[in-house]
Amino acid sequence: MNILVNDEARTVTARTLAALVDELGLTGARIATAVEGEFVPASRRSQLAISEGMKVEIVAPMQGG
Repeated sequence: MNILVNDEARTVTARTLAALVDELGLTGARIATAVEGEFVPASRRSQLAISEGMKVEIVAPMQGG
């Protein structure tokens, strides 16, 4: 399936947001996720199905100043 992750086209096999996080090697990382511009808390990632053409944003907090 083809989706956009952080505005980059990707072909993935994941069917849920949690599976996508795993597929991208981000399991255990402190990240925030959004799908189609809507924040998705970690507790809902395994229930949120992703589909062809979806736009997913994954960001990690940064320290420093």
